[in-house]
Amino acid sequence: MNSNEIRATYLSFFEQRGHLIVPSASLVPAAHDPSVLLTTAGMQPFKPYFLGREKPPSPRVTDVQKCFRTTDIEEVGNTARHLTFFEMLGNWSFGDYFKEESIPMGWELSTAGFGFDPDQIWVTVFGGDDELGLGPDTEAIEIWKAQGVPDERIVRLPRSENFWQAGPTGPCGPCSEMYIDRGERFGGPDERPGDDTDRFIEYWNHVFMTYDLGEDGSLKPLPQNNIDTGMGLERMAAILQDVPSVFDTDLLRPLIDLAEELSGRSYEQDAETTRAMRIIADHSRGTTFLIADGVVPSNEDRGYILRRIMRRAIQQGRVLELPSGWLERFAELTIEVMGETYPELPAERENVIRWVTDEQESFGRTLDRGTALLEQLIAEAEEAGTSWIAASEAFKLHDTYGFPYDLTKELLAERGLSVDDQGFEELMEEQRQRARSGIATAHGSEDRHSKVSEFVATAPPSRFVGYETLRASTGLAALQSENGRALVKLEESPFYAEGGGQVADSGVLRWEGGEGRVADVYRVGEDQAVEVELSGELGLGTRVEAEVEHETRHATMRNHTATHLLHAALRERLGTHVRQAGSAVRPDKLRFDFTHSAALSEEELGAVEDRVNEWIKASRPVRWINMDRAEAERLGAMALFGEKYGDWVRVVEVDAVSRELCGGTHVANTAEIGIFAIVSEGSSAANVRRIEALTGPAAIDRFRSQSAALREAGALLGSPQDPVAGARRAAERLEQLSKGAQDARRGELAGQGADRAERRGRRVARPRGAGAGRRPEAAAGAGRPGAAVAGGGSGSPRWGRGRTGGAGRLVRTGSRRARPLGVGGRTRGRRADRRRRRRPRRHGAGRRAGLGQARPGPGSCARGDRAQAHRLSRPGDADSRSGLRLGSDRLRDLGPERHSVAAAGGDRAAGASVGRRTGGGSRRRAGRGRPAAEARRHRGRAGARDPALLCRAGGRARGTCRDL
Repeated sequence: MNSNEIRATYLSFFEQRGHLIVPSASLVPAAHDPSVLLTTAGMQPFKPYFLGREKPPSPRVTDVQKCFRTTDIEEVGNTARHLTFFEMLGNWSFGDYFKEESIPMGWELSTAGFGFDPDQIWVTVFGGDDELGLGPDTEAIEIWKAQGVPDERIVRLPRSENFWQAGPTGPCGPCSEMYIDRGERFGGPDERPGDDTDRFIEYWNHVFMTYDLGEDGSLKPLPQNNIDTGMGLERMAAILQDVPSVFDTDLLRPLIDLAEELSGRSYEQDAETTRAMRIIADHSRGTTFLIADGVVPSNEDRGYILRRIMRRAIQQGRVLELPSGWLERFAELTIEVMGETYPELPAERENVIRWVTDEQESFGRTLDRGTALLEQLIAEAEEAGTSWIAASEAFKLHDTYGFPYDLTKELLAERGLSVDDQGFEELMEEQRQRARSGIATAHGSEDRHSKVSEFVATAPPSRFVGYETLRASTGLAALQSENGRALVKLEESPFYAEGGGQVADSGVLRWEGGEGRVADVYRVGEDQAVEVELSGELGLGTRVEAEVEHETRHATMRNHTATHLLHAALRERLGTHVRQAGSAVRPDKLRFDFTHSAALSEEELGAVEDRVNEWIKASRPVRWINMDRAEAERLGAMALFGEKYGDWVRVVEVDAVSRELCGGTHVANTAEIGIFAIVSEGSSAANVRRIEALTGPAAIDRFRSQSAALREAGALLGSPQDPVAGARRAAERLEQLSKGAQDARRGELAGQGADRAERRGRRVARPRGAGAGRRPEAAAGAGRPGAAVAGGGSGSPRWGRGRTGGAGRLVRTGSRRARPLGVGGRTRGRRADRRRRRRPRRHGAGRRAGLGQARPGPGSCARGDRAQAHRLSRPGDADSRSGLRLGSDRLRDLGPERHSVAAAGGDRAAGASVGRRTGGGSRRRAGRGRPAAEARRHRGRAGARDPALLCRAGGRARGTCRDL
């Protein structure tokens, strides 16, 4: 019997006995059940029915529920039966039948339906517990005996084995489990049900839901006795298909075959390979179902559970050396195998593949780094002869490198090492304390919620009329007053109770002799209670006028419809992987969380905002209708994250835009929204983004404020009527200034390079004595044009041209290290040389050798001005950038005056040269004579110390400055 046949046999058996077949609920529990992160048992979706808070669709129900558990995750791969994801076949009675009918039906289906040999069936029952104050379940024992089960095959087990509870609190009760004996080929002759072996396989658990377990451990009888049974599909398939493990069934064997194909290994090759393939098969299947139900990888809550199994599978893929992208193949195969039974899998194929691919790529890099560091820690531990690594090292791997602690422990265990769990948890707690902020529930403590639930149960359900009207004249069905506040239950209520992300309505109750402000509206299943701040006496049975605050409700309606438009625009722009991950619809703003792995760019945000406003301008009609859930899903209506839906649902449709299951309040036309503006976009959690937005008057106020700021900016830019044009001109100016600064810097660097070249020229080696050791052509050519020295006497720094292979090169002369290449050179003393270096250079002669003149002609650049320009153009000089760039323009503007400036510089240089011929002090006096003073006067008049009047040194042919 294959898995599809097992499902069909089970469901049809109970349908024939008056049970309603209901579809599987999501792996993400409804928002009303915060006790668990994922659906861990088949009964969880029915908790409100067991507690009497909601009315079930039928007193008898049967289903196949998707479940996910991580309590035994370390055992997955090590045993033949442990799984994280599994399917649970169940039948349920809500106050209808109890043990006396449940046990016989279980016996009949096992023997007649599935064909088990009655002699191979064993059962266990609750043996009693002193702490709970309960004795053995003798009633169940007698019923089993009546079915023909002998006492020796009825095993009494303690609370840990045969008392079922969904969590630390909530519905619970004794249970009785059915086992099949697979014979001694799977275990020893002394083994019994309850032993951790493979001989006796539990395949069906009958829970007799009788009590509500309180936080203090006390038991309180439920309003009615209920039946909750569960049969694991995978285990039943292993029994009926007669295979040694659940991994050999038609549900998981295709994934094992794929692992063999991609790895080139055999499933039973060795223990390491078998374990790795089992982990990959189970975790890849669980990954596919979790993502299809809206879970995305993150470091918190259910997202962390998903990330944990994905990373555990990826690490085992490394063990098998699977090729890149292998996890995507397993997800595709899971969709192919399970898609017919669970249509949400093929519908979410794109979303599943996207997250699987992203996580495998990102964790691959983390795994490389973390594994290398862990191997280093293992080597150090082995070298030191210890059997553990420090908790601080494991915490560092987790906190700094993102390497999961669970994976660290698992890999260490494989090498015979351990880590200090308590020390690691202490370090984690320190981190939590640093990051922790106060957290409170929406309406206070769980104790408050329990009191409200008890109050609501005292009267018939309120009828919500808030879709049709905002005012209702009604009576009080229940009343509970305390300290000026009261819990009120209205026969008909126009007030919307918080749910689906939408906040509760505010408003007022009026009655003869008083009124009360509505402070909150509590949702309890399909019912509600109103909390009122009283102003006057209010008695049970009083007729009241209940009125919703119109402006606040309409603002909330605008934001709720805008949320649907935003969701549709995000899916259209970013892809269908986008799913709602939470929302808050309030009168002042809306907040929308959605699954997406990267921040939105400005272009994407603009496109989404524009798309929403297009739909608003198009005046799209908004309609809502109640219909059967199956029909709504057939029409493509989206179910939202974390919401619980019954068989009869409300569908909200924005014409040609979106269709969603939603119980909230909406505008009748998108034009009522007015305008939509995104105010922020950021990260809410790993792979979850958050957008906050405004609509209507709030958005208009924001745009008016931005317009005022824009006008002010335009006024500052000199263009109040067109701020954008003013901003463009300012940007162009800044660009020009930036370019000028860059050019100045390049010029400065070029000048520094010329100085370095000049200094290298002065370091040309030559003998110390006059004329000794000179190049023959230089000594012999004193009178030749090619060897003439510009600048006059030997004491003056000047340029001459020597010969090297027929080509001329300039040589700096007159310094201590370089000799003149003409006639009359002599060695100067160190004091004179130091004195010369302290003074600005006063040489204005042409640079080309053989020009035959010492004085510059009109228009040439004075050597002293060049020195001054270099001095003022050092880095950090405030005028250097503008000076180097604008110097030539300023000199042109001077007109004839520029020639006098340059000529004065030349006269000064010539005077200095004549003075040097006289030698000694007369040379210094001559150097400070009339020509130099005249040059200084010219510089003062023309502002020559301003770098704008200076030019770069380096004359061209005939002594002209290249900047002129």
